[in-house]
Amino acid sequence: MDRMLYTAMSGARQTLEQQAVVSHNLANVSTTGFRAQLHAMRAVPVQGEARLDTRVSVAASTPGADFTPGPITRTGRTLDVAIDGDGFLAVQAADGTEAYTRRGDLQVDGNGLLMSNGRPVIGEGGPIQVPLEAELSMGADGTISGIGKGQGPDALAEIGRLKLVAPGDGGLVRGVDGLFRAPANANGVVQPLPASEQVSIVSGALEGSNVSAVDSMVQMIDVARRYELQTRMITTADESAQQANSLLSLS
Repeated sequence: MDRMLYTAMSGARQTLEQQAVVSHNLANVSTTGFRAQLHAMRAVPVQGEARLDTRVSVAASTPGADFTPGPITRTGRTLDVAIDGDGFLAVQAADGTEAYTRRGDLQVDGNGLLMSNGRPVIGEGGPIQVPLEAELSMGADGTISGIGKGQGPDALAEIGRLKLVAPGDGGLVRGVDGLFRAPANANGVVQPLPASEQVSIVSGALEGSNVSAVDSMVQMIDVARRYELQTRMITTADESAQQANSLLSLS
């Protein structure tokens, strides 16, 4: 009887984790450049000295991301950029390390720093700083040019260049802050990716989230029904155990 109870309890716990992933994806269905989080479950034999061959636990596999490109929408805004292809935009994470994002709704803060969702955008020499109130333009290769306030078209000058990277063979790993990073090497060190000349941007456009609201709602319904079934199994196992105890007390 405890096998049924253990199996249902283990499955219900992992189902709740999957529900959290689906909810997170749904919450970001309108987030610029968002990549859907993936979730998978697998059976794992119970380890330890007191293990039983009949006991199998459920564990979540290493969570990954769906890197399918999202839809690109023209906005006409100069500081909106969409990554063309599989590349990423380099930004500075809160801990000062280099991280990567597809979010291209860039802003200029009060100090002239180019920002992506509150994180400084990295160029060839570090965070990119632009003249305040300058009229900016973006090239397909990530080159940023600008004209100072009150200056003519002949004063157009190159300010910097976005660092655009291509994922390596090991792919990218999403952190708890939602940003992506290169996987650690054999020594446990995370090395920044080199800039790639093969990655380009589309200026005046934004890439939407690759989350399908319809598919996510279907997943949410499926997960809810699965959790209901597992909790029903727990209740049934408990009732059966009580009935068995009652019969034993009569004998």
